[in-house]
Amino acid sequence: MEGKDKLLQYLLSRISISNEEIQEFVSYFQEKKLRKKQLIVQPGFIAQHRYYLLDGALRSFVVTDSGQEITIALAVEDWWITDYNSFIYQQPATLFVEAISNATVLQLSFTDEQKLKASNPLFETFFRIIAERGLAAQQRRIISQHTQSAQQRYEAFEKNYPKFVHEIPQYIIASFLGMSTEFLSKIRNQRIGKKS
Repeated sequence: MEGKDKLLQYLLSRISISNEEIQEFVSYFQEKKLRKKQLIVQPGFIAQHRYYLLDGALRSFVVTDSGQEITIALAVEDWWITDYNSFIYQQPATLFVEAISNATVLQLSFTDEQKLKASNPLFETFFRIIAERGLAAQQRRIISQHTQSAQQRYEAFEKNYPKFVHEIPQYIIASFLGMSTEFLSKIRNQRIGKKS
């Protein structure tokens, strides 16, 4: 399936629009190939694009003063990612956004997104829907960080995002879930022991 066809299916699963509107919408996106470890957003620079993943995996993360990387968001096929604070407010980024593997994305510039929203209220609705869903997911994650044990968080992650478990390195999953890689290994080994 062509990259823009995937985006088209994603769009149609959220709003009903005409063929002409579809063509206008997808024409604003540019396909970009990323290499593993390639950074597409860096602190201090304004995030000029939001990215829709066609394949591969990306993450956003911060680096603490002690050098520890803390994963803030993950994205695989059919997900969006950027430093949203930087993108929305057009101010310097605080996050890195990195390709975890070789990946293909469709990028949309801030300027083009504003043009799309101004040109058609349906496009404004589409971006509102994905923003609302992203906010709800972020809220669920924050609540789970404060109310669930590390094991419960991993089990929920494994159940809800099986694709992540297989495509994303363990140290990144551990960072995302707020635990050490060693502790995540222990949880996974216990689960394997229970199944055998």
